[in-house]
Order: sequence, then C-alpha cells, then structure tokens
Amino acid sequence: MEQITFSADLESNIRLMQAIFQGDNTFVTRRASGQNGLSCAVFFFDGMVNNIAINQSVVRPIVCADCEKATADELARTILQVNDSRVETDTNKLFASFLYGDTVVFTEGDARPVVVNTKGFSVRSASEPENERVLSGPREGFTECFMPNLALIRRRLNDKRLKFTFLRVGSRTNTVVCLCYLAGVCEQKLVRYLRRKLEELDVDSVLDANYLAERIRDHRWSPFPTLGTTERPDVVAARLVEGRCAVVVDGSPVVLTAPFLFQECFQANDDYYIGFLHANLSRVLRVLGFVCTLTFPAVYVALLLYHRELVPARLLFAISAAQRGVPLPIGWETFLLLLVLEALKEAGARTPGAMGQTMSIVGGLVLGQAAVSARFAAAPTVIVVAIAGVTGLMVPKLQTASLWLRFALLAAAAAYGLYGVGLALALVLVWLCRMHSCSVPYLLNLVPRVKAEQEDAWLRAPWFFMRHDRFAVKRDAKKGDKL
Repeated sequence: MEQITFSADLESNIRLMQAIFQGDNTFVTRRASGQNGLSCAVFFFDGMVNNIAINQSVVRPIVCADCEKATADELARTILQVNDSRVETDTNKLFASFLYGDTVVFTEGDARPVVVNTKGFSVRSASEPENERVLSGPREGFTECFMPNLALIRRRLNDKRLKFTFLRVGSRTNTVVCLCYLAGVCEQKLVRYLRRKLEELDVDSVLDANYLAERIRDHRWSPFPTLGTTERPDVVAARLVEGRCAVVVDGSPVVLTAPFLFQECFQANDDYYIGFLHANLSRVLRVLGFVCTLTFPAVYVALLLYHRELVPARLLFAISAAQRGVPLPIGWETFLLLLVLEALKEAGARTPGAMGQTMSIVGGLVLGQAAVSARFAAAPTVIVVAIAGVTGLMVPKLQTASLWLRFALLAAAAAYGLYGVGLALALVLVWLCRMHSCSVPYLLNLVPRVKAEQEDAWLRAPWFFMRHDRFAVKRDAKKGDKL
C-alpha cells in the first residue's frame, strides 16, 4: 500500500481519510470535543464495530475530558477507557486494523493516530461440523471468525509453549494467517519450512484455507492429500501435541495441519472416543473398503474379459445369463455405470437439504432397476458398481484418489486383465513411496520399524500404551523434556 502521511492538523486528517474512503457509505466520521477544548475525530466502519464500545469507551471519555489538548500517547493511555489501544505510526498496519473492524482516533496537534480494538461484527456460533460428526466426544467446531478459533485451540492446550505466529497473505485481501505449534515439541525446521512457504506466496486473494492448501502442499498434482484438514478443535489440539503445525486462516472454518501421513486417511474422530477394539475393527473395515472401491470393478472386468477360468462355473453361468442381451461390452458398461454413480453423487451433494438425499437414493434405485429391465446393463454389473460406490464413502479423505484410481485401474483391466491391474497397483505403491509431506515420508509407518511410532498408526493401541509423540524430537536424557 502507498505510504500515506498524516499531519498535526485535525481537519487535514479528516479530509484525507474521507478522500481515501470516498464512495464508501459504511465509512463513518464522528467528531468529539472535550469540556475544555479537546478536539478529536473518530473513524470506523458501520457494521464492523461494537457501537456500545465506541460510545462508552471512546466518545464518552473524550467528551468528559477536562484537558485542552492531548497527545496520541495521552489519549491512548489515560483518556480512552479501553483495554486494547495503541499508537500506530505504520500506515500499512493502521489500515489493516482499521479495515478489520478497529476504530481510528485522531487528536488535534498530533499526527499519530490511535488504533482502538472495537471489533463487533456478527459471527456464527461454534456448532458441530456437518462433515465431521462423532457419536461421542466434543461437539464444538471452528467458525469463520479468526480469534475465537484460536481461543478454542488454546482452551484445550493450557501450555505456555503453545505459540501463535501471525502472517498476512494476499495482496488485495490482506488475509491474516496464524501458524500454530508447540515450541519444544514441534521441530523448528518444520516451523521454518511452513513459515517460508507462507511468506513466499505471491497471490492476490486468500478467501479460504484451500487457497493456501493448493499452493503450499507437496505433490500438487497428486490426488492423495498431503495436508490435513479439519474443522474440529480437538483434532487440531491432538495434532499439535504430536509435534505438528496447524495453519488457521481468517474467514475459514477449516484448519490445515502438517505433516499429514497416508495412514491418517483411515483414522476418524470416533476412534479416540470409543474402545480401542471397536476402533481397530472400524479402521480395518476402512482399509478394506478403500481397497475394494479401487479394485472391485477392475477385477470384475478383468475376470470376465481375460480370466474366465478363474471364476467358479456356477457364478460364471449366472453372470453370462445376466449379460445376455446387453448391447455394450463389459468394460464400457462398467465405465458408464460408474459415471452415472458419480453424477448421482454430485447431484445429491449440490441439491439443498433432504431433497438431495432423497434424489440420490430414489434416482439410484430407479435408474438401476430401469437399466436392468431395459437390458441396458446387467444386474451383476450394477451390484459391483454399487458396492464400489458404497465402500468409497467409507474413507471420505480419499474420495478424490478413489475416483481417479478407480477409472485408471478399470482402463488397465480392460487393456491387460489382471496383469494390468497388478502393474497399476504397483505403480501406485511406488508413487506413494516417493511422496512426502513437509519432508516426512508419506508412508512413514507402513513397515514397522520403531515401536513408539506404531502405537497409533494403522491400529490404535490402548491409551495406557500411548505415551510418545510420533513427530517430536528425542528427549533429553538428563532433563527428561523435549528439546
């Protein structure tokens, strides 16, 4: 922003502020005079401030002041009755605070403005996130308001080592971003890496956390997530305790966490609020569901096209009877049904309220039954596609990867049979082995190496076994504290 110079003349400062915000009808100028000649001007944006705080803590003290003149320091320290007021000489910081809901006060004879914290815009209550509901556990979720989100994190981590570092990104939106970490638990090279990534961003606007996620994440073209996203304060607190960093973006209820490992895609909030036996069974089902949603359509096509001798005779006769009269080859038939499934899911997600759920269920049943009755598709193919669609919903963090890999494996199966499916899966595994998140291997705990790293990896151990932080640095042998 262009550097703006204020003068000691109050009228000149009023004209300058009115010229800068000319055409903005929410910009308000309030003149206030004391009993013995003190003259001040108060500037704020209507709808962004708390009017009661301005009237009682800013205007009334000025009107009741019995001095003839006052400097900006005296105005901030002795006259204004507010707990957060400061003299600001940097115009960039001045206008950043002013545009975010603070009030600016000028006094006659001093060119330095006083910034008063009077934010009062409406915010949404901390309700449970729709996408991360739990059967038992905390019900609070992040909102679009910045400081209350940080308060939710600090309330759960009463540790003096919890650090909040503020940065501003976006040349036009000037969005506030907070980098959160536990000093001594999180490695400093991780903090420096994320801070450098945020400071080097060259972007006009940041309106949501995903604006940052797509720019600072590793492997930008990969369908597998390398940055964690959550709307729950308890999840962020748990990640910070494990030695990770969190990025909070003003205006977004989504918080980013890093590093993020592949195994976390199969973890859910409920795993930590229910018994470990039930939680481990759920995790095994999620892993099996992910494998099933990727391979079931591809293996089905490969067996019917190239490896019919591997199918039991009775099952093969039943499938062949159902396929009689279907005009499309089995590969194209499965491909088109998968496209219809994704179209129904997208339509259900974009349709408001219960109407979307009803349309998805009824549309799937009606279209599936009609396609089988009209011999456009075989009943076994509809069943296979339905199973792939249902199991794909078991791991919501991998829906993008499931969608792309499902079609890739289907193409490999149609071209080379089970050999193509095996080759494609091997390439995916090699790809995952080469991936990393903030210099941490993406498949860090795929092969057991260190016992402490396996306590909450693929399976969750009982709470009385989990004492270590997976990403924390080694403990000092003498002090018994993290370095």
